[in-house]
Amino acid sequence: MTSDHWQAVALSKDIGRKPLRVMLDGTPIVLFRATDGLTALTDRCPHRLVELSKGRVIDGEIECPYHGWRFGGSGQCTAVPGHAGNLPKARVKTWQVCEKDGAVFIRHSPQSATPYTHCAAGQDVITRMVRSNTQSTVIDAAENILDATHTHFTHKGLLRGLSSKRVLVDVTVTGGDGWVEACYTGEDKQQGVVSRTLEGTRTKTIGRFRAPGIAELEYWGPDGLTLATTFHLRQASPDRVEGIGWLIGPNTGIGAQIKALAFKPMFKLALHQDRRVLSSASRNAALWPDAKPVLGPLDFLRNDIAAIMSGRLPDCAETPRIHQIQL
Repeated sequence: MTSDHWQAVALSKDIGRKPLRVMLDGTPIVLFRATDGLTALTDRCPHRLVELSKGRVIDGEIECPYHGWRFGGSGQCTAVPGHAGNLPKARVKTWQVCEKDGAVFIRHSPQSATPYTHCAAGQDVITRMVRSNTQSTVIDAAENILDATHTHFTHKGLLRGLSSKRVLVDVTVTGGDGWVEACYTGEDKQQGVVSRTLEGTRTKTIGRFRAPGIAELEYWGPDGLTLATTFHLRQASPDRVEGIGWLIGPNTGIGAQIKALAFKPMFKLALHQDRRVLSSASRNAALWPDAKPVLGPLDFLRNDIAAIMSGRLPDCAETPRIHQIQL
């Protein structure tokens, strides 16, 4: 179950004086800052099942908007306004919660390990954070992020140039327990606005998937990492995916700071383009619920991602795969 993994559900800055509702696999969860720290509870008052997130936070406790019942960070009922006797033994289910690198993570099962955030954590980098949501599934959204071939069409001019010229690229697919990646070599530079603005010469590109729904892209040059994105995707509801993402670049001085100003607007434009095509595909697929998508010869990671999401080793963990494509 995805709830057994840390799931990024919000930005830290989203949670101030008001409670915040987030969704995970169709379950509503309320986040608020309790007396003893950030708290995650199932967003349902046990009295009349009203959304606690529509209430308010008072003295570090969340108050139900219907009858004013209050609950502390442990989920235990602490007050029933107008009642003079013993409090009812009512408790709201709690979720483990953690803040790290500007994001809020939750999980169901207790765990001492902290969440994985992004591919350059602990390094001297510049980061920007974004949120996203789209009508889709995690596997479709993750494959979309990691799919190099759709960029010629969905992101023409932004990630790829306007020319139809292509180059021969080598692809090596490797993987292990909970991860799979494709390493692309032979394309020294993309001709889109993003590459021209934010990159130099490229030596390799890596697209990686990590359990439970993390999609990463890394662009490397002769001197190291030049640009990267790490996106945490989660199935908020059966037909909607939400994500928290880091945009990452090396902190090499004032020039890098200036380039960082372009990170977010360019990436948000790419997100908009992806959201449009994913939503269109999802709506159209719903008209033929029994139809199965065809696995194309360039869909290198689809089966591996599906295996990881099912708790199995990807096939490439046994034997790496080598491909050649034109990009």
